[in-house]
Amino acid sequence: MDELDTLDDTVAAAAFRRLVRHLRHRTDAQNVDLMGLAGFCRNCLSDWVAEAGALDKDAARRAIYGMPYGEWKAQHQGDASPDQLRRMAESVAKNA
Repeated sequence: MDELDTLDDTVAAAAFRRLVRHLRHRTDAQNVDLMGLAGFCRNCLSDWVAEAGALDKDAARRAIYGMPYGEWKAQHQGDASPDQLRRMAESVAKNA
C-alpha cells in the first residue's frame, strides 16, 4: 500500500487547499514553468478535481485559480518563450 493512501482525508484535503492557495499567491510561477519543471500545473490540478467528479471543468478552474480562468490569464499569464515551451515538452514527455 502507498503511504499516501494512509493519510486521513481531512489532512489530505487541508494540504491540497494549502497547495492551491500557495499557487494562487505565486502568480509569478507561470503554468508553463510549472509544466517545465514538474510536468503539471494549475490546469492539471483543475482537471484532476473535475475528473474526481467534484466539479465541471469551468467550476474546477474557478476553484483552483480563485477567479474565472480567462480573467486569471489576462491578469497573470504572459507569452511563453521558445525555451519555456521546450522545457515543458521535455518534462511532459516524462509523464508518459
